[in-house]
Amino acid sequence: MKEITMIGAGLVGSLMSIFLGRRGYKVDVFEKLPDIRKESISAGRSINLALANRGIRPMQQVGIMDKVENLLIPMTGRMLHDIDGNLQYQAYGQKDEEVIYSVSRGGLVSLLRDAAEATGNVTFHFKQSLHSVDYKSNTITLENTVDKTHKQHLFEILLGADGAPSNVRKSFEENGIKGVSFDLLTHSYKELIIPASQSDDFLIEKNALHIWPRGEYMLIALPNLDASFTVTLFLPNEGELSFESLTSKESVRQLFDTKFQDAAALIPDLADMFFANPTGMLGTIRCQQWNYKNALLIGDAAHAVVPFHGQGMNCGFEDCSELNSLLDKYNGDWGKVMTVYTEARKDNANAIADMALENYIEMRDSVRDPKFHLKKAIAFELEKQFPSWFIPRYSMVMFHHIPYAQAKSRGTVQSQILAQLSENIEDVKDLDISFAEKLIKQTLTVLPAEYLQ
Repeated sequence: MKEITMIGAGLVGSLMSIFLGRRGYKVDVFEKLPDIRKESISAGRSINLALANRGIRPMQQVGIMDKVENLLIPMTGRMLHDIDGNLQYQAYGQKDEEVIYSVSRGGLVSLLRDAAEATGNVTFHFKQSLHSVDYKSNTITLENTVDKTHKQHLFEILLGADGAPSNVRKSFEENGIKGVSFDLLTHSYKELIIPASQSDDFLIEKNALHIWPRGEYMLIALPNLDASFTVTLFLPNEGELSFESLTSKESVRQLFDTKFQDAAALIPDLADMFFANPTGMLGTIRCQQWNYKNALLIGDAAHAVVPFHGQGMNCGFEDCSELNSLLDKYNGDWGKVMTVYTEARKDNANAIADMALENYIEMRDSVRDPKFHLKKAIAFELEKQFPSWFIPRYSMVMFHHIPYAQAKSRGTVQSQILAQLSENIEDVKDLDISFAEKLIKQTLTVLPAEYLQ
């Protein structure tokens, strides 16, 4: 029986340890942070995330979705708030099951860790930071984050699930592995809270992801189980209206009172909260090589993406499922699995990174354009008429299991179709279905049945 050493007990590391524990591997997971099940951890990362089909299927595979369901709030679409406080609802899909879910990060990771330990094969070691890796002796050196003492640990297989700042990935680079890029966005984010009402109710629509699109910047809000909303402000780092320009409580209040007035009325102590909470960076990490010797990167360690398509966790969970499938296919031959896994996932990871960046422009700007809404209505109609041929790109990513790279390439073709079909009409009722069918069948292929499940 091979022993697995994993660095990182976040969402991806915890889920992967369930898969491995169920396979009979002995798994040691080292995590630099305290155990959230026993100690509260200060803010810094989003407390809720968007869960979609790609993330749900792997949790079904390990048999925990019935427990996860207790943590979920369905979001059926976007609620757009214009600058005057007017609301416009935009459904994500057109089928009852086409929803995404707001889920507590802490609640989900705690549940995953419990399930991993329940396999009897997984041991978590908290407050242990990876200091270095020696690939000649297959030894890692760990630093206790409390007393700063060091200890060594032998490994057979090393998995780096230690997120965007991955020390496992850095150990690859230290050993001459090139081809890692880290592209920082020129925008950052700040989290705030809309609390529950005095009667513990939601102050705004519960079953929607709220967006205040303002062109070069935006505000979003996701619901929490306690009836609060996690609110995230995305702004340029520099410029006339930017994090750089918000230097006083007065400037923060002025921004919200003029640009997000309806939200400002719901956030008590807005300016104090703004300066108390950290400003988070946004960036994309791409790696040419995800494996080195007997070590492998998964999740954000290999392919961190910006959060604007809600796919960071979902993509990482899909990694876990794919890796588990390859272990089945190649009878646990890790040498073969690591190579094939990288080949299978890299193009898809690059594709969702690109689409996440594109979706930022859509969320903060395009959703304000009437032509955008017309194209979306046309896309829904084409999906009804030609369901095996045409699925809106957002739906391909969020509600199906079409590989990201194919969703991206098909989305490019579909965007051209929608541009042609919407050019000379103002309402979906005027759509020329015969012309639409001709365009679709000239430029697209039928989607395989397994992609449509």
